[in-house]
Amino acid sequence: MKNPIWKSALFFSVIALLLVGCAGLGKMEDHIEELGAKSSPEPLIVKGDKVDLEITGKFPEKYFHKKVRVEATPVLVYEGGETAFKMSEYQGEDAAGNGTVIPYATGKSFTYTDQIDYDPAMENAGALELRIYGEKGNKNEIFAPLVIGSGVITTPYLMKSDDMPIMAEDNFQRVLSFSNGDTEINYGKNKSNVTSKELKDEDWNNMKTLVEALLADERKEVTKISLKAYASPEGEITLNDNLAQERAESSAAAVTKYLKGAGVELEEGSELITLVPLGEDWEGFKSKMQASEIEDKQLIIRLLEDYTDKDKREEEIRNLSFTFKEIEKQILPELRRSQIVIDYNETGYSDEELIQIGKSTPSSLTVEELLKAATLVSDMNDKLAMYKAGAEKFTTDYRCANNAAAVLIMQGDNDMAQTYMEKASAAETNAITNNNMGILTRRSGDRRAAMNFYGNASGAGSEVSYNKGIIQIQNGDYAAAIGSMNGKETFNTALVKMLNGDNAGASQAMTNSNDDSAIADYLRAVIAARSNDSAGVMSNITNAVAKDESLKEKAKKDLEFRDFSAQFSF
Repeated sequence: MKNPIWKSALFFSVIALLLVGCAGLGKMEDHIEELGAKSSPEPLIVKGDKVDLEITGKFPEKYFHKKVRVEATPVLVYEGGETAFKMSEYQGEDAAGNGTVIPYATGKSFTYTDQIDYDPAMENAGALELRIYGEKGNKNEIFAPLVIGSGVITTPYLMKSDDMPIMAEDNFQRVLSFSNGDTEINYGKNKSNVTSKELKDEDWNNMKTLVEALLADERKEVTKISLKAYASPEGEITLNDNLAQERAESSAAAVTKYLKGAGVELEEGSELITLVPLGEDWEGFKSKMQASEIEDKQLIIRLLEDYTDKDKREEEIRNLSFTFKEIEKQILPELRRSQIVIDYNETGYSDEELIQIGKSTPSSLTVEELLKAATLVSDMNDKLAMYKAGAEKFTTDYRCANNAAAVLIMQGDNDMAQTYMEKASAAETNAITNNNMGILTRRSGDRRAAMNFYGNASGAGSEVSYNKGIIQIQNGDYAAAIGSMNGKETFNTALVKMLNGDNAGASQAMTNSNDDSAIADYLRAVIAARSNDSAGVMSNITNAVAKDESLKEKAKKDLEFRDFSAQFSF
């Protein structure tokens, strides 16, 4: 006969054993909220392309069963995936393993920290879960996920790529000054009259040709004609001074007569022609001697230089000229002269002319004219066309290629900008080209190499420091970025001040930036949210979505507005 009482006892004994095996894990799961696990920051914030997490809490007294071992893993859950932080292991006093031991009687506080790489998919993260796997003997259990956080704030990625390229400057001068001193009138010994032969020489005819060209060109103007007259140094000082004066006067008379014949009437008191009598030409003598093939010329020069008394030196030159006939025949005659120096100005194209030519036939301009023309137009495409034309024509001058790249950087065409920067750097590598190469290198993703370029761009301008600041924002070094961007009032300046906790400074920077773009209004709304300014949030986010409807969905999901999104009317 079967014993039903025995069967019933056996059944309940098995159930009791099962309950004893699971009691520790089940109780821990039921009271998991008592850990008081808190994540920080809440929400999580991306910084320097990383997401840092800290979890604090305490295992209560008589909570952690002595034979239990658990593995706790924070997991960031987002649309389309999830990313786990590192696993942390805890165990009771009698459990086997290498985890942190939690005393049963007293419990224990814990602090957990970890960091993961940010993934753009995390922007719409829904929750931060704490997932626990527990073991007790040969039994195990997966606890229901414990939500300890709400997601990730990605505000640093609002940063604009407003890197500041540097344009190379032109050296354009509207009025250029020239001087021509190729014409000489030679005189006989102790003579000051201009012979007809001198007025038939090639250099005199060349002067006439030059003057005629200047008179015919309305852009050119003769400003001064100087008559520099000399005497050879073998004569007495007083005689030489007088000769120089007389030769200046006779050459001035010859020039005045020619000008009158060319139709130029000099008014009385005109200072166009200036007489410059210079006396004996000792320096000219030394120069001619050095260029001659006279034997012992160095000895002769040294000998004469030893005479500090000019009269003694003149006497010795006369003596030498008797001994060295080459001095009398080749050197001294060339020193008895008047040099005609014509100074004139040439006025270049007006701004209007530069613009017109720069747009129609840029290749006909000089490099300085072309660079200047590009500064006179406001349309970036007109600038780019001029710089491109210059880069093709002036291949050994880095400036046009550099400036073409700078425009392309501002237009966001990084690939084409890279092409022109390579041309510029091939012509010349300097602080300006290093700055612009740094921008393109950063935009390609290599921040370290970009910083190296900026390190070699010292002295190019404050733009270099600002561009460093952009990388420092990306790296999460906000204090350094604020220092680097000092003096620039831009969207990014406001952003980094806010990220560094200075909401008032950020708001002022936004005001000073005069940025009225949709994303600027969005940032103003974020600053207002961090300042707990509900009215500011609503007015600015309304303006932002009115300018760019794509910001509606972003704003609804953005945890910056977690306390205000319920008020959004879009």
